[in-house]
Amino acid sequence: MAAMSANTLTLGVVIPCLNEAERLPLLLADLQRWPHSIEITVVDGGSNDHSHRISSLAGGHFITKHPPGRGKQLAAGAQHSIRQTQSEWLLFLHADSRLPSHWGSSVLRAIQDPEAQRFAWFFDLRIDPSTPARRLLEGVIALRSRWCQRPYGDQGLLLHKSLYERSGGYAPLPLMEDLDLVQRLSQVTRLRALGLMITTDGRRWQRGGVLRRSLENARFRRRWRRGESPEDLAADYYGTPS
Repeated sequence: MAAMSANTLTLGVVIPCLNEAERLPLLLADLQRWPHSIEITVVDGGSNDHSHRISSLAGGHFITKHPPGRGKQLAAGAQHSIRQTQSEWLLFLHADSRLPSHWGSSVLRAIQDPEAQRFAWFFDLRIDPSTPARRLLEGVIALRSRWCQRPYGDQGLLLHKSLYERSGGYAPLPLMEDLDLVQRLSQVTRLRALGLMITTDGRRWQRGGVLRRSLENARFRRRWRRGESPEDLAADYYGTPS
């Protein structure tokens, strides 16, 4: 195998953020295990905590998109990473994610494969703290991701910048930005599992439980596929005026 250039091994990480000062330092520490150059871009939606200071201490780029919206934050972070850094590979992560200790070496092996740039890659989801219902949900998500090619944003997304641009990238949607992108990606390539777990905070499943939250999410996806406005869906989802 031919030696890869330094730029080819430079990883551009994009993290949308809103008041995540409690969890962001843990993810930033995990990211330091990347064995080559890394460019971290935190895209903040107007935090009033110490997210900016934490990002700066970790050596990351910090940009603001206000009012917040995960789709436009991700789109802005990707644009910054492509234009302002030397990163060839883009990794999108939620701020409440945690990566396993060996993630760097495992991802490095994956992207060194000559065919790696053809595909988009995702992690398998683990919810913390664990419950039997959450374990069952993790299994369903794993099947959906592989068979239906529908991993979602909290599973992370790794892809080469050329594939990101060819797919059209993230749209500045207030909701369903992850589903929108993976649908377009699945039209031009395969989405493949990295064989690594990513751990996400279980707070979103605490209210109402796993079953109720899963059914609510399914209803939002169905409404979106029927063509309802993302702005109206976001207003219902977050409980704010459209």
